[in-house]
Amino acid sequence: MTNICTKVTVRKRPIKNGQLSLYLDFYPPVRHPKTGKLTRREYLGIYIYANPTEKFEAEFNKTMLRNAELIKCRRTEAIINEEFGFLDRNRGKESFLEYFRSKMADDDNFRNWNAAYKHFEKIAAAVAHLTT
Repeated sequence: MTNICTKVTVRKRPIKNGQLSLYLDFYPPVRHPKTGKLTRREYLGIYIYANPTEKFEAEFNKTMLRNAELIKCRRTEAIINEEFGFLDRNRGKESFLEYFRSKMADDDNFRNWNAAYKHFEKIAAAVAHLTT
């Protein structure tokens, strides 16, 4: 079991053009699902106005902060599910072929990985054809 006390916080970081970038801050650090390395931050790609002057800018900020809070809740749920051994519904939606391709790029034995990848690709195409 990992650390049960993980806290997730939405934070803002100033960037150019008078905007703020939103990111999630994890304490203590959590493992990044793709790299496996410990990380404290996950940038969301959501930007808000630092000093909203118009009504629509303030409304935009409010909506984007609400979206960031929703993402925070999902990440907290995923962390709790992982800590207690529950299945994470969102984790299985990743593409196996993309995962395999990333592993293939990391390994020195490219020819074997490439041959296996081609077989997996044919199987995936056949399964996709059968389900449509």
